Amino acid sequence: MDQEPWRQARRHENLQAWGIDTAAGERMIEVFAALAAHAVAVDASLSAAELDVLSLKVVADAATGKRDYELLAGLPDTFADDRDGQAVNVFRLHAYKGGQYSHRLARLGTELRHALLVLAERAPIQSPTCGAVFRRAAEAGLPR
Repeated sequence: MDQEPWRQARRHENLQAWGIDTAAGERMIEVFAALAAHAVAVDASLSAAELDVLSLKVVADAATGKRDYELLAGLPDTFADDRDGQAVNVFRLHAYKGGQYSHRLARLGTELRHALLVLAERAPIQSPTCGAVFRRAAEAGLPR
């Protein structure tokens, strides 16, 4: 949920400059966000139902503060949605291949961190959570 209309265009320019397909880059950022939230939840011993209480700032910090392999720890072997499983496997390949692929993940993590911090700063409530973002996205008609 970009807060400034120009933000998405700038992110797409960055993705193209880094040699990352725009649609693939957006999907990787989504996956990165889910992995960062999952890692924070695992660290805090939260259940999936409690993801809504995670602070956006904590998830943003995990996006750049955790190593790639730390974001992958504790994931299930299979996913209900094949698309999610494939996206996680692409993330795994980037993490384990190293070099330019790890560099791409670092750039995507920075993009994600910035997006989450902007969301947190612009939120109508203090200390916004993932649940608050999910509710705002649903109100705006965006898919969850």
